[in-house]
Amino acid sequence: MNIFNRSGRSGTIVALAVSALLAGPTTALAETALTVNGIDIDSSVLDIYLESRIQKPANQATAEEREVVIQELTDIYILTTQPSAKALEADPRIKAQIELQGRAVLAQAVATDFFTSNPATDEEILAEYEIQMTSAPASQFKARHILVETQAAASDLIVQLDDGADFAELAKEHSTGPTGPNGGDLGWFSPDQMVAAFTEAVAALEDGEHTAEPVQTQFGWHVILREESRDNQPPTLDSVRDVLKQRVEQTKFQSYLESLRSDQADSN
Repeated sequence: MNIFNRSGRSGTIVALAVSALLAGPTTALAETALTVNGIDIDSSVLDIYLESRIQKPANQATAEEREVVIQELTDIYILTTQPSAKALEADPRIKAQIELQGRAVLAQAVATDFFTSNPATDEEILAEYEIQMTSAPASQFKARHILVETQAAASDLIVQLDDGADFAELAKEHSTGPTGPNGGDLGWFSPDQMVAAFTEAVAALEDGEHTAEPVQTQFGWHVILREESRDNQPPTLDSVRDVLKQRVEQTKFQSYLESLRSDQADSN
């Protein structure tokens, strides 16, 4: 279980139940929902497990879903109340797994409480937005490319372009990339959306100019035509507010965790 990221998930049954618990406690008062081998199971335990299995609030479960989950939970308690379970609990590896699972539940609860208690403020979100906008690329480009396997093939295409060949038609005929059928059209993109070598080559061109030499990336050899360029249009604050909020809160939590690690190191 990833206790440092609120979107972390686990495939285990117990971890699913933990996710449901941390997503929001049920409001109903706990009462005995069923008894298995003399062990009373609270309704809160049933609801948490139910929510972990159906991925929605317990009160939205259908009768069929509830019946299936009750049987699963009954099986868990049947198995863990067998005589062999007592012996297995003493196994060092089993004990360690139980200890770790319990610590993971509590650690995730502490992390969730921190996020709830330390929400990003409007001022912090705005400051993060300004930082991101400062580092955003200044321009966007509209380009086409032809991707081939060898430098020689790319060089031959450049000769044809220099002689007046149509770029889009050459892309349709020769490009091995997914944009080939569309004449190599990449549409508009920001420099940070492409690998460095490709971006550098596009930025060095003038509008309407194609590369004079083949450009190599991990995908192969490119011939690139820069069709147009324009000033980058940054997203509005409102359109990225949720992303920025999560970034700010995650940074806060990491700082909090670093301070705890530092305190722990100083105490040793």
